[in-house]
Amino acid sequence: MSFHAIWLIILALAVAIEAQTVSLTPTGTLRATFLGDNPSLGRVDRQTGTVTGPVAELVKDLARRLDIPYVLIPASGARDVMMRLQAGTADLGFMAYNAGRAAEVDFSIPWLLMPNTYIVAAASRISKVADADRPGVKIGAVKNDTQDVYLSANLKNTRVEAVTAMPSPAELEEWLLAGKLEAFAANRQRLIEVADRFPKLRVVADNFFVAGQAVAVAKGNPARVETLNKLVDAILATDVVKSAIEHAGLRGVDAAAPQAR
Repeated sequence: MSFHAIWLIILALAVAIEAQTVSLTPTGTLRATFLGDNPSLGRVDRQTGTVTGPVAELVKDLARRLDIPYVLIPASGARDVMMRLQAGTADLGFMAYNAGRAAEVDFSIPWLLMPNTYIVAAASRISKVADADRPGVKIGAVKNDTQDVYLSANLKNTRVEAVTAMPSPAELEEWLLAGKLEAFAANRQRLIEVADRFPKLRVVADNFFVAGQAVAVAKGNPARVETLNKLVDAILATDVVKSAIEHAGLRGVDAAAPQAR
C-alpha cells in the first residue's frame, strides 16, 4: 500500500472521530449527568465531590475513545437529567429507559441491567413479589420513576401509592414498621443497602422487573444515537462495566450484553 493510500486512511479515520466528537460533545468536553442518589450508577463523595462507580468508568472510557476531557454532573432525579439534556447543559444522561422518558429524550442501547424489587418489614407476609399483588396491599414507589411506571401498568389486584421523592432509609423503616406501607419498590442495590442498615427490614427474594439503564441524549438526532450505540456496544465487548460493578461492590446489577456479536 502506498504512503498516499495510508495517509488517506488515517485522514478518513481522523475525520470520522472528529464527527463523532462533534455529534456527542459540541463544547469539546463530554458532559455526563446521572442520578446522583442511585448507587447502582455511582456514588458521590460528599467532601470531595468525586464520583465513583459504573457511570464514572463508562464515561471515562467514552471520553478516552473520543480523546476529549469529561465532567460528571450528579442530578437530583430523572426530570433533572432530562432538563439538562434539553437545555444543552449536558450531553449524556444516565437513567433507566421508559416510554414516557423516551417521548422527551432519545436513548441508547442498555448498558446496565438493574433488577427492581420490594423492601418490606422483616415480619411481613410478603416473601416474593407476587405476594404483594393482593387487594389492600399498600405498595409505595417514587412517582413517575421506573418502578411506578412498571407497577402501575402491571399490578392486577392493587395499585401504587406514589410519593414525590425517594424517602430516606429511616423514613422507609418508619413507614414499613408502622404499616403506612407494606412494601416499597426500588432498585435492588438501593434496597439491599437499606436492609443492611436496618435489620428490621428485608428485601424480597425475587424481582418484578429488570430495567435497562441506558444513555439518553437530546431528542431528534438519529445519527448521534447511532454513534452512541456503537461506542457503548464497543465498551460492552470489554470488561469495563463488569469490572466497575465489581470494584463498586454492587450486588444488585449486571452489565448488559453487547449487541454486536
